[in-house]
Amino acid sequence: MSRISGWGARLGAMMNENRGGPWGGGGDGGGGGPRNPWGGPPKRPRPGGSGNVASLDEILKKSRERFGGRFPGQDGRPYWLYGLGIAALLWLAFTSIHRIGPQEAGVVTRFGSYAGTMAPGIGFTFPWPIDRVQKVDVQEIRTIDIGSTDSSSENLILTGDQNIIDLAYSIRWTIADPEQYLFQIANPEETIREVAESAMRAVVAGVSLDDAIGAGRSEIEQRVEQVMQQLLDDYGAGVRVQGIAIKQSDPPAAVTDAFKDVTAAQQEAQSYVNQARAYALQLTAKAQGEAAAFDKVYGQYKLSPEVTRRRMYYETMERVLSKVDKTVVEAPGVTPYLALPEVQKRSSEGGAR
Repeated sequence: MSRISGWGARLGAMMNENRGGPWGGGGDGGGGGPRNPWGGPPKRPRPGGSGNVASLDEILKKSRERFGGRFPGQDGRPYWLYGLGIAALLWLAFTSIHRIGPQEAGVVTRFGSYAGTMAPGIGFTFPWPIDRVQKVDVQEIRTIDIGSTDSSSENLILTGDQNIIDLAYSIRWTIADPEQYLFQIANPEETIREVAESAMRAVVAGVSLDDAIGAGRSEIEQRVEQVMQQLLDDYGAGVRVQGIAIKQSDPPAAVTDAFKDVTAAQQEAQSYVNQARAYALQLTAKAQGEAAAFDKVYGQYKLSPEVTRRRMYYETMERVLSKVDKTVVEAPGVTPYLALPEVQKRSSEGGAR
């Protein structure tokens, strides 16, 4: 309907301009005389005229239909009330509905005081600033490194035999109780670091240097983990120690060369000790074999002493005379002592003549 009225207004304007004949009025703008057919063209409607008014009315009508036939503010309510209502709805949605991840726990505080812990899933609380939810990852394994594996910094610790070693190790831990972790201690990570250093120094002070740099490292790690867990539980830190890993256990850089010399000397001494033990075991085995053989001979000797005595004599003389180049012959008409090499020499000379 508005569009039809707009076209009607345009048609009326054109008829008024062409009044007085098919060529309109005169070019002089006078009264009712006929216009010059060669006069100027009809005037076009100016922007913002009656043609645009119809379009503007149509736009306003559609806008009123969207708002139920009236604009905000036409019923006596100001515009800012609608904006305030939308802001209130968004505020309630974003501060009262909380999504807690599968590895998280939501710690709820009400006016700054602990009010409960939310399990994984969707939870609802009072809006902020009444309630506030802080999400804590309770399954993430966190790591704290103490000492350095390069020569830039040293973490010197005294051992039980008054030696000094440079230790570098790491602590793996998780959050066991979110409430205690957030509210019991002021700086949890710094507290864990200091507890780890204290426990490591206490444990290493009771072991020797060889254990600290050798096979005793695994036992040191276990003992430090136990001591740390006990201290943190006493503090109520809400932390669970997952493990200790010693990355480096070396002497200080200033005495590395001397320590290497001492280590080489210790290894050489240990080698000599091992050789002596092997030789002692060999002699012991030989003596045990000879004792067993003597026991067998003694058993035969008790059965027939004379025969055994003679056999032992012959065996002994055979063993002794096999290492000399002289032979003693005791028989009638034979020289009792003959040097066999001389006899052989004479025999060879007599044959040559």
